[in-house]
Amino acid sequence: MSWWQSAVLGVVEGLTEYLPVSSTGHLILTQRALGMQASAASNAYAITIQTGAIAAVLGLYRERILQLLRGVLGKDPAGRAMTVNVIVGFVPAAVLGLALGKTIKRYLFGLWPVTAAWLVGGVAILAVTALQRRKGTGGAEGASLEAMTVRHALIVGCAQCLAMWPGTSRSLVTIVGGVLAGLSTAAAVEFSFLLGLLTLSAAAAHDVAEDGRVLLASYGPVDLAVGFVTAMASAFVAVRWMVDYLKRKGLAVFGYYRIALALVVGALLLAGVLDPGTAPAH
Repeated sequence: MSWWQSAVLGVVEGLTEYLPVSSTGHLILTQRALGMQASAASNAYAITIQTGAIAAVLGLYRERILQLLRGVLGKDPAGRAMTVNVIVGFVPAAVLGLALGKTIKRYLFGLWPVTAAWLVGGVAILAVTALQRRKGTGGAEGASLEAMTVRHALIVGCAQCLAMWPGTSRSLVTIVGGVLAGLSTAAAVEFSFLLGLLTLSAAAAHDVAEDGRVLLASYGPVDLAVGFVTAMASAFVAVRWMVDYLKRKGLAVFGYYRIALALVVGALLLAGVLDPGTAPAH
């Protein structure tokens, strides 16, 4: 892989990681468009450069992260409650991921499963948006992050399990899950970011431990560094834009985007332009 391909993948990762459009799905699509075949190394690379997006959110939400750390140290009751909620939200996906991780990579890391998930997720976004409009809230009503309970966190955590299907989008299911559980859209978005820090860090660490050698042998430290830096820079921009956009416009545009993308990619797959292949088992 050349440095510019690493940069392209990093930008795609950063721009899509925290948007409800699926970074994994976009990375798989980009890899196929660049002529990169499905493999354990390419899948691991797509997950590992998520650390760049994690670094961006650490910087943007440093005050909230410090509050969580003070809570762990027993110096901030609100921070302690939020930390408990993040851990509760993390557990369902962690358990299911360890149990089904290899099966998911074997059967679902292909463009047809991703395309199906894009389509279903797009329809789900539009349905939730329509529900909010009928209620006349626009997502403004609901519990704040400080008022969030363990029940809220568990519902969001169970919803996050759906994101193990590439193309679904972790951000999508955690934000929608939070809203349906009774959180305001703003609180659901911020909790999604905080939960993502733990979930994505654990996923990246797991893949490095499992496929680290083949990852370095296939791509090398320069490719990883370029992917990390470009993912961090683009995620910084995307997160700041998304938070402002959601306050003004809501989620609907992402639903239309997902449906349009699913239709285009599906047509290209049927025409034989794109390789739909999944990674080999290992």
